[in-house]
Amino acid sequence: MPTVVLSSGSAGQQFTAGQTEFEVEATNFRRLVLELERRFPGLGRQVEDCMAIAIDGEIFQDAYAAELKPGSEIVLIPKIGGG
Repeated sequence: MPTVVLSSGSAGQQFTAGQTEFEVEATNFRRLVLELERRFPGLGRQVEDCMAIAIDGEIFQDAYAAELKPGSEIVLIPKIGGG
């Protein structure tokens, strides 16, 4: 199963009771978001709205079509605002 890692200090930890790493059953990003929302209500929306995603070391701007492999590492990173 893919492993999700929340970066340190991530706002996502408020939804996981501080848990920073866990496995999910998902084969693509959309299923990942749905699974996160099911397990940790509010986290799926947080990921969609406020987080960048890195899959196996590659940062994605639009990850919806990205495939997740059984050993994939998904790192959720707070987006950095700029102007």
